[in-house]
Amino acid sequence: MLRKELGRRLFRHSLGVASMAHRLAGAHGLDQEAAVVAGIWHDYGKAFTPEELREKARAMNLELDEITRLSPPLLHAPVGAALLKQEIGLKDEWILRAVKFHTTGAAGLNGLEKIIYLADAIEVGRRYPGVLSLRHLAMKDVDAALRVVVDNSLQIVLQKGDLLHPDSVAFRNELIMTTRRG
Repeated sequence: MLRKELGRRLFRHSLGVASMAHRLAGAHGLDQEAAVVAGIWHDYGKAFTPEELREKARAMNLELDEITRLSPPLLHAPVGAALLKQEIGLKDEWILRAVKFHTTGAAGLNGLEKIIYLADAIEVGRRYPGVLSLRHLAMKDVDAALRVVVDNSLQIVLQKGDLLHPDSVAFRNELIMTTRRG
């Protein structure tokens, strides 16, 4: 069903995220089954057009900040999480939160939420300079790998002239503060 909804390319990406999330969860003592489920479903909202996402958000009365409402690349995550709960019947709040925050991150994320964000950026289908070393680092230190991924993501957003989401900035700041306190 998911393969049909997402299409071949996005389904392959979801499998890659699930596989990487499974590896990260195992390396860091987290629930591997939950990691696989969250990884498989993390992009469920990407099956819809921006207008469909906005309509679904309205129909479900989702409380979304203005930046998310104006940014379809961000909108798919919270709408996807809500749809998983409503349409698929997924009830695990940690998995739903991992889906909801896999694009922006946020301060206060738990281990599962962090590894889904990270797995999305470093799954085997991703090809960009430094990804191999990031995969290696992620197996040893999730927060260190996240700092690199978040910085890279924010730089891309800035280069495009897009809006920075405050959750992403808060996530980055928390990662840095944790390191400095450490």
